[in-house]
Amino acid sequence: MNSRKLAIITVLIALSIGTNYSMISFYNVKFMDLIVFVGGFCFGPLAGSLIGIISWAVYGTLNPVGFSLPIWLSTMFLEPIYGVAGALVRKRLNPSKLGELKNERVTTYIFFGILGMFLTFAYDLVTNIVFGYVYNINILIAIIFGFVPFGLVHMVSNACFFGMGGVPAINAIFNVVGGENSGISKK
Repeated sequence: MNSRKLAIITVLIALSIGTNYSMISFYNVKFMDLIVFVGGFCFGPLAGSLIGIISWAVYGTLNPVGFSLPIWLSTMFLEPIYGVAGALVRKRLNPSKLGELKNERVTTYIFFGILGMFLTFAYDLVTNIVFGYVYNINILIAIIFGFVPFGLVHMVSNACFFGMGGVPAINAIFNVVGGENSGISKK
């Protein structure tokens, strides 16, 4: 890995942490999941996972909402699903087409949005189960009250962020790290 890619990964970690703190008043509306996904898409599952783990290691430890070890561990080790998913999508999607989308633009944006929503559903399902366990709440009650309204807000915001921001963020990163070397078109 060259120093430019390492610098971009470091910036993604800082951006993930910084945007979480700046958006603290918007509960469950964060750019972190998209940033981790984009990191996984651009740099592979290990880099995407590390972006998620390190971001949550810092943000979860110094969380203004409070600290709970089991919840912190679950969020820190669940966040990498976004990075791994980003890497898997890159393997399935022809990356050289991202910069050249014309007829498929809407389809790709919708696909990214739906993917973000489903990943968030899985993430929230597990974290709500852990929340119920930690606070000795019936798991079904924890899931229901975790999804209404918090999980729904999280899923809808991530669907919007992934759908509208995924492709532009990926193209921006590949323009910085060198699209030709990555197999990504700069067009």
